[in-house]
Amino acid sequence: MHHIAIPSLSLSRLAGAVTIALAALAPACAADEGIVTDRPDFVESSNVVGLGRLQVETSVAIDRSRSTTLRERVLSTPTLLRYGISDTVELRVESDGRVATRTHLPASGERSSEAGSADAALGLKWHLADAVGANPSLGVLVHVDTPSGSRALRGEKWRPSLRVVGEWELPNDMSLGLMPGAGSDTDDLGRRYTYGIFGAVLGKQLTDRLRGFVEIAAPHVARSSHGGTQATFDIGGAYLITDTLQVDTMLARGLNSRTPDLSLTVGLSFKL
Repeated sequence: MHHIAIPSLSLSRLAGAVTIALAALAPACAADEGIVTDRPDFVESSNVVGLGRLQVETSVAIDRSRSTTLRERVLSTPTLLRYGISDTVELRVESDGRVATRTHLPASGERSSEAGSADAALGLKWHLADAVGANPSLGVLVHVDTPSGSRALRGEKWRPSLRVVGEWELPNDMSLGLMPGAGSDTDDLGRRYTYGIFGAVLGKQLTDRLRGFVEIAAPHVARSSHGGTQATFDIGGAYLITDTLQVDTMLARGLNSRTPDLSLTVGLSFKL
C-alpha cells in the first residue's frame, strides 16, 4: 500500500468553514443552556443543542486489531458538528476525519501504511419527547453517509440509517439509554443490504460535573455474507470543565473477531 494524499478540498477544511459560518449565525445565548453530548458512548443523546446553537464534538481515536496473521492500528479524528435549526431539530455533519492505518503481516514481516479522509455523513436529529414519569426522553436520528472520502476509504453509494433513542432517569443518579436502529449499505459485490443497529448504556452521575458509564454497542448487525456483526463492551466517562466545555474518554473491548480488539478515544466538546 502507498500513502494516499488528501484532496485539496478535505473534510477538515470543509468542517472548519462550516464551523466558522455557523458560529457567525449563532446568537448570544443564556448561560444556563449547558452542553449535552452524543459522545463518547455509542448511544446518542435524545437531546438537541437548541435553536441557533452550534456544538462541536471532536476527538482522537485509536483502534488496534491483532491476530496470528495480521496486526493493524488505525488512528482517526472523529468529529461531529451539530447546529440547532429549532428548539427540537438539529442539523448534523459527522465524519471519522483524517484516518491513518498501519498494517503488519507477522508471517512475512511486511509492513504498510495508508492515510486519507473518511466519508462524511449528513443528518437530522429530532427531539420527539421529554421524559415524563416512567416515559423516556425520545429522539430520532436520520443520517446518510456520502461517498465523499479519499478513494481508498470511500464507501459505495449513499448509505442511509435511522436510529431511535430512549433515555430513562433511574434512582441514585443512574440513567439508562437504549438505541435500536437500522441502516442500508452495499456489500463487496455491490448488492444493497439492510443491517441492524443497537446500543444500551447505563450511566452514573458521580458528581455535579463527572459522569461514568458502561455500554454494550453493536453498530453493525448482519449476516456473515454482509460483513457480520460488530460488537463492543465499552467503559468511559466525561467531565464538564464549564457548563459548555467537556472532556471525555472511552475504552472499548471487541467482543468478536470482526471488531477491533481494543479501541481508545479521548475527546473535547464545546458549545457556542
